[in-house]
Amino acid sequence: MIDLDNCKKVFKEYLKDYDVNKGEIKLKIVHTYGVIDKSELIAKNLKLSNEQIELAKLIGLLHDIGRFEQRQKFKEFEDFKSMNHAEYGVKVLFEDGWIRKFIKEDKYDDIIYKAIINHNKYKIEEGLNEEELLQAKIIRDADKLDNFRVKNTEYLGNMFNYNPETINYETISPKVYETFLNRKQINVKDRITQIDIWISFIAFIFDLNFKISFKYIADNNYINKSIDRIEYKNSDTKIKIEEIRKCANEYIKEML
Repeated sequence: MIDLDNCKKVFKEYLKDYDVNKGEIKLKIVHTYGVIDKSELIAKNLKLSNEQIELAKLIGLLHDIGRFEQRQKFKEFEDFKSMNHAEYGVKVLFEDGWIRKFIKEDKYDDIIYKAIINHNKYKIEEGLNEEELLQAKIIRDADKLDNFRVKNTEYLGNMFNYNPETINYETISPKVYETFLNRKQINVKDRITQIDIWISFIAFIFDLNFKISFKYIADNNYINKSIDRIEYKNSDTKIKIEEIRKCANEYIKEML
């Protein structure tokens, strides 16, 4: 049995070693609870059982538990520059034993492990069973949906090396532009400019799994809001960003 109220108390216990009022840490705490809400939204829309819904919410609570040590130790959220926060998260849970503080029974361990370890990968690994794959898809979508909320409400400097004096004049790298127009996720290794990083966030839409996820993006107008958070003072970038806007909005409409 999953007691989510108790799990939230354990989560607060885990956070006692971190400054929960610090901008970047607070952002991730709010994000965690946002992902719980989006996981519930998706799971209920899929008409899953109460057990599956509660499991999806628990995975939402645990999915970024590795982020806090990453930020404290490396001062950033870029996995390829510091550490893979999903891998560290499952270490905390399954090697350090925190999972038994969250939930006493081990019947969900494999599902939780597979969902968390896959939530930040470019694509889900092969070989997962039906329930593992379902929960992995839910957490990946929920994470991306709340990331759109974060990108539209939080101070940009808490998320990446945002510098308004330079980003507004940057260009979009050819590989990033081409990949987006081909309706594919952006590989982090292809990102060169800060604009590239921002566009890679918008490209999350190309990895969404459920119709309710596309509806959430459309209902909140997140494509246009995300694009419009940055000023584009480079003439070439202005032209390309409008092509990206058109591509993204058309894709959302098609998926609906």
